[in-house]
Amino acid sequence: MDISPDALKQVVALQSATDDDLHLIYKNSVVRSVEEDGYFFMQGDEAAYSYVLASGQVKLMQSNPQGQQVNLRTISPWQMYGAIGAVRKDNPVYPVTAQAMENSAALAIPNSFFRSALEERPYLAFGIMNQMTSYIQEIQIRYRELATEKVEQRVANTLVRLAGQLGVRATDEVKIELAFSRQDVAEMSGTTLYTVSRLLSEWERRGVIKAGREKIIVVKPHELVRIADGKA
Repeated sequence: MDISPDALKQVVALQSATDDDLHLIYKNSVVRSVEEDGYFFMQGDEAAYSYVLASGQVKLMQSNPQGQQVNLRTISPWQMYGAIGAVRKDNPVYPVTAQAMENSAALAIPNSFFRSALEERPYLAFGIMNQMTSYIQEIQIRYRELATEKVEQRVANTLVRLAGQLGVRATDEVKIELAFSRQDVAEMSGTTLYTVSRLLSEWERRGVIKAGREKIIVVKPHELVRIADGKA
């Protein structure tokens, strides 16, 4: 895939970069393509690169020693991920696994170079800080949901959040299409596949959504928000 330096202007984490900065980052980077279900990196790997997704979708997952898995975030094009090695010098490892949800391509920025660039251009660090702050805020919201909300609210909130971040409008202007499986939703909402399947079947019966094997269409967004708020 053709990725140009100008395209990097879309990356929030690089919003403070000059044109010269973007050309330098591009020049020192390589494009990596990963097929659906493949991995950009695994949890525990040396954090050698920061990535900017150019096409596709990538989910960031974390597993415990027993193999239980949680989907922490889904990355869409022109978002940066895996940048821990750019801001830490103590030989960090990736705390998550980055798996492609569809055929995906990303610009891989060597962290040895990227860290030096951040040190020489402190203004670039503000973009990274803004990105990390937004991620932390999202994690805080999800933790509150886990601690205080019923499971149906958590699942509905997950779908509402995904619709806002990644939803694609279907032919009908009101409908929002999400390319996620039931398992993806279960991992993101901290519940089981069985529970998600039961809830989606109930909401489909009520006409709120339409669910396929790897796709969920939100037919009535306002009704889904009511469920998320505990009002339906």
